[in-house]
Amino acid sequence: MIAVDPAAEATTPKAFTLRRAFCPVDARLRPLNGSSPATSHGAIAAAAADAYVGREMLGHRSAKRRRGLWLVAALASLLGPRAARAQEMAEAHPSPLDHPHTVAELEAGIVVLPNAPISASNRGGATPLGPVGNGDATVQTGMHLIYRATRDWAIGAGALFAPSPTSDTNFGSVGGASRLSRTHSRSYLFLGGEGRYFPLRSRWFEGWVGITVGGLVIGDRFATNTAPALPSILGTNTVTVGTEGFAMGAQMGANYLITDQWVIGLTLRGDAWFLPAQKAFSQETSCDPIGDCPTLTGTVAAFEVGFSVGYRIPL
Repeated sequence: MIAVDPAAEATTPKAFTLRRAFCPVDARLRPLNGSSPATSHGAIAAAAADAYVGREMLGHRSAKRRRGLWLVAALASLLGPRAARAQEMAEAHPSPLDHPHTVAELEAGIVVLPNAPISASNRGGATPLGPVGNGDATVQTGMHLIYRATRDWAIGAGALFAPSPTSDTNFGSVGGASRLSRTHSRSYLFLGGEGRYFPLRSRWFEGWVGITVGGLVIGDRFATNTAPALPSILGTNTVTVGTEGFAMGAQMGANYLITDQWVIGLTLRGDAWFLPAQKAFSQETSCDPIGDCPTLTGTVAAFEVGFSVGYRIPL
């Protein structure tokens, strides 16, 4: 007789129903007294029922796969043309920033020297925002000429200066070497080159990082307040002590293209200024005849923030 596994019948209800329909009762009984299974019509019917159920389950799974493939194909047919149209539009209207060009920028902002006040009694500087920190702070303007040969890299040169330096009218009477009533002001001029890398780009917006390297000129200007009025041919009451040094630093910024030609931007810089304690290539002192000396020497930290407006020139 044919032995039927009850566990298999329980896990495949449909197979069990077909077995009941096609197999006689004795074909589902286990062999008795060690007799061998009989190859009866019931066994053949059971095998046929198992094969039918297997084919039906495979067909059900294949139908599910076909429905999934149809869904994927439908989504691809809907999204594919849109992606192709977007790529065609990007190719038909490329960003002007992707082509070689030169940008002439005008910049206005603030330079802050957090650890270098112009005098002990005048800290924080003078800016449109008021005093900034405990050092010197003043308005800074300048211009940049940037050549961009590729989408990712640009090089250029620039000049930055402080047109309205901070002034201290009581410098001499408080801490000046001459002890005269003098007004002290300090101006800054930077001339150098820069490099920029653009890791973030879109058609109208881009972000960049870079470095700056160049020469620096510091002008300490001392004016005697009580000097008598004399003809200019005899001289003036103002003495300027210059200090020349080296500057390098890092910068980052973002630009937004208003039109194909005009661009606006924001720039942040952090620089280290290296200034000698005496005249360059000489052993002479940088102090003036009455003993007032440069107020910046050694290594000085400087931070800058600037807003720029640029005009793009395609090449």
